[in-house]
Amino acid sequence: MLKHSDTIVPSEGSTTQTAVLALDGITKTFPGVKALSEVSLRLIPGQVTALVGENGAGKSTVVKILTGIYQPDGGTILVNGKPTVFAAPQAAADSGVTAIHQETVLFDELSVAENIFLGHAPRGAFGLINRKAMTERAGDILAGVGARIDPDHKLKDLGIANKHLVAIARALSIDARVVIMDEPTAALSHKEIEELYELVENLKAQGKAILFISHKFDEIFRIADNYTVFRDGQLISDGAITDVTETELVKMMVGRDVSQIFPTRTPTPGDTVLTVAGYCHPTEFEDIGFTLRQGEILGFYGLVGAGRSEFMQALFGITRPSAGTVKVDGAAAQITSPADAVDHGIVYVPEDRGTQGAILDLPIFQNVTLPSLGRISGKGFLKLAEEFKLARDYTQRLDLRAASLDTHVGNLSGGNQQKVVIAKWLATRPKVIILDEPTKGVDIGSKAAVHEFMAELAAQGLAIIMVSSELPEILGMSDRVIVMREGRMVAELSGTDLQPETLVRHAAGI
Repeated sequence: MLKHSDTIVPSEGSTTQTAVLALDGITKTFPGVKALSEVSLRLIPGQVTALVGENGAGKSTVVKILTGIYQPDGGTILVNGKPTVFAAPQAAADSGVTAIHQETVLFDELSVAENIFLGHAPRGAFGLINRKAMTERAGDILAGVGARIDPDHKLKDLGIANKHLVAIARALSIDARVVIMDEPTAALSHKEIEELYELVENLKAQGKAILFISHKFDEIFRIADNYTVFRDGQLISDGAITDVTETELVKMMVGRDVSQIFPTRTPTPGDTVLTVAGYCHPTEFEDIGFTLRQGEILGFYGLVGAGRSEFMQALFGITRPSAGTVKVDGAAAQITSPADAVDHGIVYVPEDRGTQGAILDLPIFQNVTLPSLGRISGKGFLKLAEEFKLARDYTQRLDLRAASLDTHVGNLSGGNQQKVVIAKWLATRPKVIILDEPTKGVDIGSKAAVHEFMAELAAQGLAIIMVSSELPEILGMSDRVIVMREGRMVAELSGTDLQPETLVRHAAGI
């Protein structure tokens, strides 16, 4: 077992037990990003393996490879020791691999039984669906997971917890040998979580191999037999859960030196430019409040489902809060739409630049100038020369690489697309810029350029909010960090308190 090192040391037991499903040397690359680098994973019948890693470690990519959604670029998938190719999700299902996702797509207008057997319902004469058999089998599966639900009921009549049980029953409606549980307790109450633990024990007793993905360490140490740690797309360690502590797992997850790779900054915060108090949303976040000063970079850190992006979207006017106030330069600001936010000097660079941040079919210069058309038009006509000048000024400041400003944004790399989105909002001359995962999916060189430019903007007095799931980025760029968990602020850290283990402990509720 690995302890405080980057050397991969598989557990002794892992070499002697037969895996029903294994990954050997799996590599997966996306444009500009190596998501997985020669990782291995072994799932043992009758045992739970916890897959642990911070956001971006490669867990979701592994799940998609195991379920046939992605094809690996290298390495081997082994089923009972034999090399196998999951060319499509159906191939994975035929091999007995099923997944219970945090957000499984179900259909409210269909019955419970129809949802469970959608796409693989039992058939009778002439290939017609045998509804009686479907209902009976659905009832058996539901009973097996401890769900007292009528298979004939419409899904829309069920509560959230029972819908989750239907999703579990759907996953188990195939003859599964491997069950993948991806954040399965996110929407469950304490009682329902206890019932899920019982289900896991039943599945183990049936000889199922279970891959359990969770950010909650209490869950991992409660039900897991083995652990596997991923970091930056690499296998860091695996072993028996009894041979490791929470502290050791945290160190494995975050054990990177973040010094020397971020721009050196000497923050000199100015006046308070933004004050948020009592911001609430009925389902996403509660009681968010903080201040932000000129020239400051305020980081927001949290794990999946923490509510960070949802809060930022409300602050930008995309969604409506149920309560709370905002002040800009000490004056109350009523923000009910993105246009209101921009008018008050608040702009938002979203995480999903492809669908929310840029219009990929338009050229660079039109994307950059879109929110600033009032400044470059007169008497209802655009001034093309001024439009090009505005776009050129801001894209040059970000060192955007493109053949010309006429190049369509969809033809740019991920890093350059991100620069276009940032340039677009900087051209509005904001007071506050919100950067939601500003370097997600971009290459190392582009990350460095974005970080350098963020440092320059802060030095010029722009107030920056940065949402990031990458600990090195949070630690390397932030002056202060607010940690969120389950929609609430759980810590505000600065100075010597900004340590990776401290952030992860707060985010995971350890």
